[in-house]
Amino acid sequence: MKQFLLPLAAAALAGAVSPAALAQSAPAPAVRAQLVARQYTTLSSELPAQIEAINVREGRSFKAGQVLVALNCSVQQAQLTEARAALTAAEKKKAVNQRLVELNAGGKLEADLAAAEAEQAAAKLRLAQAIVSKCTIRAPFSGRVVSQQARAHQYVQAGQPLLEILDNSALDVEFIAPSNWLAWMKPGHAFTVVIEETGKSYPAQLTRVGAKVDPVSHSIKAVGKIQSPAPELVAGMSGRVVIKPANRAS
Repeated sequence: MKQFLLPLAAAALAGAVSPAALAQSAPAPAVRAQLVARQYTTLSSELPAQIEAINVREGRSFKAGQVLVALNCSVQQAQLTEARAALTAAEKKKAVNQRLVELNAGGKLEADLAAAEAEQAAAKLRLAQAIVSKCTIRAPFSGRVVSQQARAHQYVQAGQPLLEILDNSALDVEFIAPSNWLAWMKPGHAFTVVIEETGKSYPAQLTRVGAKVDPVSHSIKAVGKIQSPAPELVAGMSGRVVIKPANRAS
């Protein structure tokens, strides 16, 4: 390639070859890239409680909605039962007072107070149900466990991280590009990513470009997606992006 470019460069200096023709003969620029999961998160406990069971281990797959962690919520379950009983009693009292008003045998004030007590009991029941719903932590999406940060029978505080999870089925290609590429690098632009871990090339497409240029490095973040399903790819793999400017695309 070098031997091919030198005569062109000399010809360009002599005016025989245009700078555009010389640019078209240059090799396609390549930059470092990394595969990043489109969906990833760290699941935490919303309650201070003891872990009853962790149903998935590091590296294991799971489905959306699957129970990943179960907390011991015997106290919260008892409070829920109490709230249900309180609502049942309040509803009966409300019904009796309404009937007495209909028969002109009771006061409207007592009926209104009974109705208010029933609403209060219903609100307490909803609160108890909401708390108990936090006792099981379900997967927000299908994916795999990256790391486990707690163990069964361990007592955890509210907000304490338990599992780090990600979705390997949808991977983005992230890379840092020179800012002068903004003249032609637009969403939809096709490129190739060569992954070191697999030794293979994968067709990809640019999906978005960062909103700000780094004034020091004169670079900008760009993100693309792999065009075809590739089960062998996992988040964290790296390689290089090979991309042709629009004025050189074939």
